[in-house]
Amino acid sequence: MKIFKHIARILLGVTFIFSGFVKGIDPWGSAYKFTDYFNAMGMEWAVWLAFPLGVFLSFAEFAIGLALFFNVFIRLFSWLAFLFMAFFLPLTLWIAIKNPVTDCGCFGDALVISNWETFYKNVVLMIFAAIVVVYRKNMDWKWFKKPGLVFGIISTVAYFGIVFHSYNHEPIFDFRPYKVGVNIPEAMKIPEDAQREVYENTFYYKNKKTGKVKKFTEENYPWQDTVNWVYENMESKIVQEGFVPPIHDFSIQTPEGEDVVDFFLHDDNYVFMLIAYNLEKSSRKPQEKINNLANWAVEKGFSFIGLTSSLSHESEVFVAETGAPYEFFNCDEITLKTIIRSNPGLMVIKSGTIVGKWHHNDIPTPEEFKEEFVVE
Repeated sequence: MKIFKHIARILLGVTFIFSGFVKGIDPWGSAYKFTDYFNAMGMEWAVWLAFPLGVFLSFAEFAIGLALFFNVFIRLFSWLAFLFMAFFLPLTLWIAIKNPVTDCGCFGDALVISNWETFYKNVVLMIFAAIVVVYRKNMDWKWFKKPGLVFGIISTVAYFGIVFHSYNHEPIFDFRPYKVGVNIPEAMKIPEDAQREVYENTFYYKNKKTGKVKKFTEENYPWQDTVNWVYENMESKIVQEGFVPPIHDFSIQTPEGEDVVDFFLHDDNYVFMLIAYNLEKSSRKPQEKINNLANWAVEKGFSFIGLTSSLSHESEVFVAETGAPYEFFNCDEITLKTIIRSNPGLMVIKSGTIVGKWHHNDIPTPEEFKEEFVVE
């Protein structure tokens, strides 16, 4: 048990560190996940808490993980880990049963697991946490207390530096489907041998003599017996999920509803996409720089478009107020938030491949773009 208790401590600590780190390097992603939860549970009034809660949760996990891993202040942090798991274990069970969101977000975009997998993972972590809290008094390494504390402080300072950087720029590690280098058309394909969705159909037929409605399966429904039965309705449910490509929800629609995504994905030249999921909340500070880049791009024969989930009249107001020399198209809000973690931000593709993404604090000038991509 002496060795096993330390194995439990280390594995629990590593899991907490990993979970806190991958969420900490993408604070806006954590905020969006909290927003999804609040909206799914009818708690729209709490959306303003999404960002601070995301930062607090990721730091709490990271700090607890460091303390467990380096075995410092173990008596305090073992209890914090236990209470943390005691709260999230029943919560993740509820999420698995009710399924308010399809992905719990416990490991950010770095490792996407189902809600039931999250619950099973938490059962194991709860066991580890219980072992650590029971044996907490016998785990102190007095000889390692000072070095462990130093490592912990250095790691915490570095962690906050990364979080601050990711708040003002794109995350330093991009685990999303739309990372630089991805070819969007390829990422949207479904292989011929991929697993397809499997449905279970239930048929309801009414007996003409008794008037009672009876439930049938695909194997025994009386579709040929029109003398005794009359069809009422059918219900379908998925019993096995099919293959879902990494990118499955990317579309570019005109105000009239026409999908023109293929036109831009198969353009051999650079295509600049100014992404602003909400134009009303979009930062106006970099707009002059964006307009200059747009004018230069058009002069060079490149496409420059805006993608937003805002309504058409909001796009018209934005163009009138900012003098934006480009047309806006519609795209799903969640997709836009996934592509880039700023409002606005810039993505550039060429032949469908993402060649660059920039936070609005890092929008390149024409000269910087020409230098990076060797444009004549």
